[in-house]
Amino acid sequence: MAQVTLPSGITLEYERRGAGDPLLLVMGLAGQLIDWPVEFVDELVESGFEVVMFDNRDVGLSSKTDWPPPSRRRSVMSMLMRRPIKGVGYTMDHMADDAAGLIDALGFDSMDVVGMSMGGMISQALAIRHPHKVRSLCSVMSNTGDRKNGSISLKLVRLVGIPKPPNRSTAVDEGVKLWRHISGDHFDETDARIRMAAAIERSWTPDGVMRQTAAIAGSADRTLDLNGVTAPTLVVHGLKDLLVLPSGGTATAAAVPGSRLLMFPDMGHNLPAARTPEIVAAIRSNAARADVARHNASTPA
Repeated sequence: MAQVTLPSGITLEYERRGAGDPLLLVMGLAGQLIDWPVEFVDELVESGFEVVMFDNRDVGLSSKTDWPPPSRRRSVMSMLMRRPIKGVGYTMDHMADDAAGLIDALGFDSMDVVGMSMGGMISQALAIRHPHKVRSLCSVMSNTGDRKNGSISLKLVRLVGIPKPPNRSTAVDEGVKLWRHISGDHFDETDARIRMAAAIERSWTPDGVMRQTAAIAGSADRTLDLNGVTAPTLVVHGLKDLLVLPSGGTATAAAVPGSRLLMFPDMGHNLPAARTPEIVAAIRSNAARADVARHNASTPA
């Protein structure tokens, strides 16, 4: 692993694996680069990608900001009530600029980009704000920020309630409880417990997670801007996703011209090993669409 400090002053922790076409993985809310499933990254590398993973600002080993986050209740209620939070310290646009800065710092003109959940929102904003840096776009279990589609399921809110103030001693149990409800048909409690413990041992940043949550709630609707995205786009979503309802995936696919939608009936808000080969094959196919487009653009008429 290594670090790079961007012109904005944000420092990002990142890791590179493999050799081939450069692929940027953008993690979701509270997630660290170690939260990408090992088998998922392995298959991406085997399929011919050089994979770059990084910690978003405010989690993991990247920079922590210091503006006071709103309460968990306020952030969750803003999403349920479909009302944006005002006065946040940063938004998905700023986090997209972080990703663009990392691409520059690593010496790439452009990369294929895959974002999961909040990472999908960041990746969408990256394709909007820095279109020449995104060869292809894959938005996984995410939404457009329109506050009508891809919201939290009321069923999930009833099951887990409004999140309580964080407590390091109970964080693993609380995390496993949440993943049990959002993982569709492929929940592995032992694996979830190991991953949660490893993440907390590496970095415990509850205020940073709340700032990321507020950044989501304070970001603008990207729907109209997504209409102008020209990068070949793949949208992946699980039909059993309770954290970001499947309508978020269908709305994203509808917003991006020529996009392809891949939905799995047994997948929730996770990347199940059982679906990894199909998802990786779809990402590889989407990147190939970008290769064709770049070849056609560089070939004289």
